[in-house]
Amino acid sequence: MNSRERIISTLNHECPDKLPVDFGATATSGIHASIVYKLRQYFGLDKPDTPVKVIEPYQMLGEIKDDLKEAIGIDTVLVNNGYTLFGYKLENWKSWRFWDSTPLLVPEGFNTEPEKDGRIYQYPEGDRSSRPSAVMPKNGYFFDSIIRQEPIDEKKLDPLLNTEEFQLISDNDLRYISENVNNLYEKTDLAIVGTVASSGFGDIALVPGPMLKDPKGIRDISEWYISLLTRKDYLKRVFEIQCEVALESYKKVYNAVGNKINVVFVSGTDFGSQDRPFISKELYCELFKPFHLKINNWIHENTNWKTFIHTCGSVFELIPDFIEAGFDILNPVQISAKDMSPLDLKKKFGKNITFWGGGVDTQKVLAFGNPNEVKSNVEELINIFFQDGGFVFNSVHNIQANVPIENLIALIEVLKKYR
Repeated sequence: MNSRERIISTLNHECPDKLPVDFGATATSGIHASIVYKLRQYFGLDKPDTPVKVIEPYQMLGEIKDDLKEAIGIDTVLVNNGYTLFGYKLENWKSWRFWDSTPLLVPEGFNTEPEKDGRIYQYPEGDRSSRPSAVMPKNGYFFDSIIRQEPIDEKKLDPLLNTEEFQLISDNDLRYISENVNNLYEKTDLAIVGTVASSGFGDIALVPGPMLKDPKGIRDISEWYISLLTRKDYLKRVFEIQCEVALESYKKVYNAVGNKINVVFVSGTDFGSQDRPFISKELYCELFKPFHLKINNWIHENTNWKTFIHTCGSVFELIPDFIEAGFDILNPVQISAKDMSPLDLKKKFGKNITFWGGGVDTQKVLAFGNPNEVKSNVEELINIFFQDGGFVFNSVHNIQANVPIENLIALIEVLKKYR
């Protein structure tokens, strides 16, 4: 099988010829730019002063080029609309050196000037005359959103205020996506994973509006979570508007590229904390599931795309509803959270959903273990999840900047055994 066939077979719950692997096809399955640099140096792919592109500045994820994909054994590739979470384009690259001395390339809109205290701010659309929307602490590894909540006047609260960022895909963005999909489809055999419409209802990375110069509505994260109970009708209307726009965008993308896309990233909303779901099963079914059903039903009735839900945390009791809502793929499979036993997950849900992640304990073993512990952990998890297909290897969420490189090399050595 080639990579595309391997992923398709896996998503159909068939046994592929060898272990499918993803790093970098989504914003929740990538690698920090500092680690990408170290990997490229380890494999001898670059000279020491060769920079790495930061393709997702919010989390500082690095570009995984074809030569590194081949070195690791990656079967996937990302397609998006070419914008960052801060609203500026991935274009006009400029040199920048991270505080740990990693040479990087960042987009023109990326602010590279630290404050006197070492903090680095990001600005909506790269406009430094606006209020900053995110900050990286001194010697930090990624950005945190800055809450810019205006006083809430309940009488003037309009759901349209919380939908400014959810716009129908433009002709220019559609052209960009189409050109990239067609190029990748014709020139590679990689499985194409598309983040092409904003259908993550209540995605907490989007709630503060980091791409907006003047976000209105409910933009405080705590207030948003409280609103799940106190302003249900308001949020339902927000989701209705977002759903209508997302469906029209998916239709435009499908008309442009057809089934050349293999997987679409539908939802990045987190429903779990470390030891329990964020919300009750009943609230998920009332507030979120109807919109997930609308999106997934349209996709399954009109395309061959498989649908991807990312949710961190302890979500075991919600997985049956994710399956009923039409999701084909669960990511990142946070095996370190309560009730997320790999054996139980595979036994109960392995025939109905593909696990995309869960390949290594990133909270403890990968970050703080030794290479032998990493190898043992990865091999054990592959042997559980890879039985009978339905498993794409990935770490639990993105690989962070302070992971020891020797631990990551140990992980890759196990992957090669199964490749």
